[in-house]
Amino acid sequence: MCGISGIINIKNNKIPSLQKNLEVMNKLLAHRGPDEESIWLHVKQHCGFAHRRLSIIDLSLGKQPMTDENGNWIVLNGEIYNYIELKRELSNYYQFNTNSDTEVVMAAYLKWGENCLEKLRGMFSFAIWEEKNHSFFAARDRFGIKPFYYTVIKDTFIFASEIKAILPFINKIETDLDGLKDYFVFQFTLAEKTLFKGIKQLLPAHYIKIQKNNLIVNKYWEVNYNIDFEHTRLYFENKLKAILDESVDFHLRSDVEIGSYLSGGIDSSLIASKARKFLKNQSAFKTFNGKFSLSSHYDESEYAEEVARNIKSELFQIDIQPSDFIENIRKVIYHLDYPVAGPGSFPQFMVSKLAAKHLKVVLGGQGGDEIFGGYVRYLLAYFEQCIKGAIEGTLNSGNYIVTYESIIPNLSSLRNYIPLMREFWASGLFEDRDKRYFKLVNRANTLNNEINWEIFEPYSAFESFKSIFWQNNVQKESYFDSMTHFDFKTLLPALLQVEDRMSMAHGLESRVPFLDHQLVEFVATIPSNIKFENGNLKHLLKTTFKDVLPDNILNRKDKMGFPVPLSEWMNGALFDFVNDIFNSQIAKNRIYLNPVFDIKSLISDEGKFSRKLWGLLSLEFWQQEFQDKEYYYKSLIKQ
Repeated sequence: MCGISGIINIKNNKIPSLQKNLEVMNKLLAHRGPDEESIWLHVKQHCGFAHRRLSIIDLSLGKQPMTDENGNWIVLNGEIYNYIELKRELSNYYQFNTNSDTEVVMAAYLKWGENCLEKLRGMFSFAIWEEKNHSFFAARDRFGIKPFYYTVIKDTFIFASEIKAILPFINKIETDLDGLKDYFVFQFTLAEKTLFKGIKQLLPAHYIKIQKNNLIVNKYWEVNYNIDFEHTRLYFENKLKAILDESVDFHLRSDVEIGSYLSGGIDSSLIASKARKFLKNQSAFKTFNGKFSLSSHYDESEYAEEVARNIKSELFQIDIQPSDFIENIRKVIYHLDYPVAGPGSFPQFMVSKLAAKHLKVVLGGQGGDEIFGGYVRYLLAYFEQCIKGAIEGTLNSGNYIVTYESIIPNLSSLRNYIPLMREFWASGLFEDRDKRYFKLVNRANTLNNEINWEIFEPYSAFESFKSIFWQNNVQKESYFDSMTHFDFKTLLPALLQVEDRMSMAHGLESRVPFLDHQLVEFVATIPSNIKFENGNLKHLLKTTFKDVLPDNILNRKDKMGFPVPLSEWMNGALFDFVNDIFNSQIAKNRIYLNPVFDIKSLISDEGKFSRKLWGLLSLEFWQQEFQDKEYYYKSLIKQ
């Protein structure tokens, strides 16, 4: 796990101040790699790489940027978990000098070119300079676990693990209005957009190639929902057990100690339990939990404590207070680069800070909700479709049957979502499935007079949503697969941005075993009526691993993700803090806010799990941290 950056002139012209510029980029990424830093410049100074290292594998010889005897260079961020097997496969082709996964990626690319990406099993973003062909190649892992941002300025390609390392070089730090509209609607941006005008993200499962003055971006992988109706539930359960075991085993490869997050939910509890099984001879296994002791509605630590006792792990906990929010929220937004994916980033920052005091690598359960169907809105949307099918007489058509009779016993999961249900059904019933799901994920519904929507015309977030929701790799008949696929393509990368940035803020590597491409490809073939039987969220995961986790973990109806008591805090201990932020003159003049914006009314009306105030507050901190500090970022390359 590291921070990578680089500058390449597309026309092979010498880049002025290349050494200085790369030093600046390394400085801005220092938190990602506290163990080591280094820079490589091509002899012609038309390209160069910078690297900050967090040492995890081959602690003594894994220094980057890494080269070979032919003048090829690589920088890698992430881990290739099957590097041992690949090294064995490549041993007759390449003379290895280290035990690092970085050198394996270099050898794989030199032998197989872009097809090497099909071989890699892990989380990664990397860049390679190939001297023979005078070409540049960069790629990002299939799910977007590791970040890669870039811009092109006057024939110069600039990339980095975080946007802040690119900001000193762009002409002006401006907000991308299409990206901002996406943010208001979804709390993340769609496609290549970021909130910074002119800066793109390389999408998951994509690569970039620069050769002969051309820049090419291509997709190299897709998950296809080619449903397997031939096999039984038992077959799917047995194969799922085998693949997850293998993935967890691979994710434990390290030359340093590994622990695990433990929230008390199914996903993190399962990963921690599996990891402990493989590390049964290790004297201690550390797990980490964050809680809000304000009330039982925000404190799920009892479940984490039960799992920790069951697996005999040493549990470290942090009780998060309003003072922690005041002290750290600006740091959270700074490390995120731009606000995304809800208030869970704040407690994630705090728990990662705790974990980093004890070790360098943790496992997490990210991806389980998107792969296996863990969000309550799936149940709400499906319930409406069941009613519609029963009325129209189409309920029993096709292979994707979840009946309204069978779904009723699981509706108690909706108890905490009554406000969402009121809002969802207030605007009508039985529209097209894309419109109905859009209404469930659209967070702009509650933003009315606060936002000046005219500045965002004519961009349509709904049209962008549809282009993802109805992609050809998903069978049109399966509403469940369409919903989970949209979240897999959009929400998951946003959550992974949080996962990466909040851990790397403290020099901590976070690994996510659910996001193994062989596991994801397999689960995509399972019929939705098995994954989502009777409307039971994560049904297949629960039945498959019922012997691993306690019953009260498996059958919880009250899991809320990582709830944050923002409403209570902002009506209490944080009121003056938030009120002062929005009443500053600079905040009142943001172009996206209406003059009628009233922060006191907004605070008093904030619902228990509403994200409206969080969205506006984090956006204001982002503006202050980046747009308002343009002079600082520009000054870094002038010093």
